[in-house]
Amino acid sequence: MTSQYYVEVQGLTVDFDGFKANEGVDVTFLQGRIHFLIGPNGAGKTTLVDALTGLVKGTGRARYGNKDLLALKSHQISRAGVGRTFQTATVFEELSVLQNLDIAGGVHRRAWGMLRARKGIPDYVAEAMETVGLADLRDRPAGILAHGQKQWLEIGMLLVQDAKVMFLDETVAGMSHEERDQTGELLRRIAPSRTIVVIEHDMDFVRNHADVVTVLHAGKVLAEGSVAEIQADARVQEVYLGRHIEEVSHG
Repeated sequence: MTSQYYVEVQGLTVDFDGFKANEGVDVTFLQGRIHFLIGPNGAGKTTLVDALTGLVKGTGRARYGNKDLLALKSHQISRAGVGRTFQTATVFEELSVLQNLDIAGGVHRRAWGMLRARKGIPDYVAEAMETVGLADLRDRPAGILAHGQKQWLEIGMLLVQDAKVMFLDETVAGMSHEERDQTGELLRRIAPSRTIVVIEHDMDFVRNHADVVTVLHAGKVLAEGSVAEIQADARVQEVYLGRHIEEVSHG
């Protein structure tokens, strides 16, 4: 599969004073696929994303187009079209849904006009609100949104930034069953034109929505494949999932 928007990671190592949080990680994230990163706590999932988004220093190579993400600063990575969310939504809680999206899309506007009242809404902001299901809540302060809605707003903020690669960190943690289903549908809607990578512990969500799963263990890639292939992998069962994934697969 050829794709304009993919990230090819080769030999990624993150060393914290002798402790290798990631060691020799090889993984490729392709456009159009929902790619999940799973593994026990401390497996190196978030550190891997931190390295690819410029928050920690990694060695190796992470090719995105003609760029090496490991050689760029975080703001350069963001400008290149790579965005992320965090486990706790980082929205401007006192501002409305519309204002949050308007600020996030500031690359399209001059700084002094960010919060200025105006008659029209840019098409890219209106489209993002519709895509993430928040159009009817455009004037609601982000701080009083439901947990799931805050996560959708963060994804909307990446959409208005035109992020072609999205790293989502435990997006459905704390969501209701209905919110998880809506989030899965949202990821399906935006995936065809983007590279979507999700760190996740909710195996039911992984099973329902993953195209590819990469299992990390002790900072290294333990296994990769479809959900069925991961469920059948004896190494995965032994070091991580065991009976739990069998219960999920038959539940």
